[in-house]
Amino acid sequence: MPSLPRRRNDAAPARYGQVGVMAAEPEPLASVKANPAISITDDSAAIVLSPTEGATGDGLVFIPGAKVDPWAYAAKLSGIVESGTTVVITKPWLNLAFFDLRSLGAFTSLAPDVDTWAVGGHSLGGVRACQLTQDAEALILFASYCANDLSASGLPVLSLAGELDGLSTPEKIADARPLLPADADMVEIAGAAHSSFGDYGLQPGDGTPTISDADMTETLTSEIDHFFQTQVAD
Repeated sequence: MPSLPRRRNDAAPARYGQVGVMAAEPEPLASVKANPAISITDDSAAIVLSPTEGATGDGLVFIPGAKVDPWAYAAKLSGIVESGTTVVITKPWLNLAFFDLRSLGAFTSLAPDVDTWAVGGHSLGGVRACQLTQDAEALILFASYCANDLSASGLPVLSLAGELDGLSTPEKIADARPLLPADADMVEIAGAAHSSFGDYGLQPGDGTPTISDADMTETLTSEIDHFFQTQVAD
């Protein structure tokens, strides 16, 4: 067996984790950073988006998709923050959720005023979120599905899929449907592709979205707000 190369310094893994990362589009991100209704804390573990007033006590720990800049989700999630939900966007190790072994508490501790937590994520981040539900009150899947069986968990679940998603296709989500509780809320967003859930450009193999970014944000906000109000107990 060949010997492994010696690590030169501690920055090497960080540099490797940035290879191939899909960057956040600058204009949507700038709009969030300039929004007076949203307070932003950039922690080494996560980005915390908090409502400057009118907080509901609800929170969402959101896990990014593989090799997607966590900041790329800030604009699409800004609507629920304006509605009063605190959002913690994690910064996965090496930008791959499966390598991040931290517990949900490592992220919920960044927003101690939140009483009720949902966990969720996009694509591979959603698969990881399914593994952290034991410490959450609800699960929200963004163009994703579970690999572990939660069918008997009694957990409130919202699954948001894209009609034109070429990666987490509607067929793949349907195939994994038996792993979710029978009363899971399954929503397919017309005109949405895989990349519609963030702002990082198009992905190879994905469909071409026909829904605008503004309409996608509005739809996500409406569906998630309704889910918290009707399905997630305080």
